Amino acid sequence: MHVLTVLDHPDPTSFSAAAARKFMDGVASAGHSAELVDLHAEGFDPRWTMADVKADGNASALADVGREHARIGRSDAICLVFPLFWWGMPAMTKGWVDRVWSWGWAYDQLDDPELSLQRKRPGVLLIPAGARSDEMEERGYLAALETAWIQGTFGYFGFSPRRLELLCGSEGSPERRAQLLDQSFQAGREVFSARNDG
Repeated sequence: MHVLTVLDHPDPTSFSAAAARKFMDGVASAGHSAELVDLHAEGFDPRWTMADVKADGNASALADVGREHARIGRSDAICLVFPLFWWGMPAMTKGWVDRVWSWGWAYDQLDDPELSLQRKRPGVLLIPAGARSDEMEERGYLAALETAWIQGTFGYFGFSPRRLELLCGSEGSPERRAQLLDQSFQAGREVFSARNDG
């Protein structure tokens, strides 16, 4: 089985990059292959432009989007790794979502997020977050993210099961960061497990 890991962080020495590598190590330890898409290193253009609008259901005709569609087509599971940024996705991830998971290729309706045009495959969101997990829960942030991403957006992608792995406290002690990297490794090992949060 083949897993596509999409990383959004401009610093290759960041904790997000380390989490992506650990996730991929976990995938490999389970006997699967892994492929990394480093959006910043590759210079992906996140801007949704008139070229995307004019593609009108044929976004694969755009060279950069077509390349991503081919990568997704080869994958049996997908992991997105990005830091929680203003309680959402950083611009590069949001642009990748907007441009790559396009109408006519990923979906052709909006009333049922379980009816993606893409085949079902596991999807993991591996999200470093500076906040503590108790803070996230008490303030309702965790519920908001699960509603927006797990119940919403990533259903249209055909992600099933879908998992939100928050790496809370990623700016904490070296011991805490090591625990979170272990969590990332386990998420990779278990990417094809039956656990279903979506």
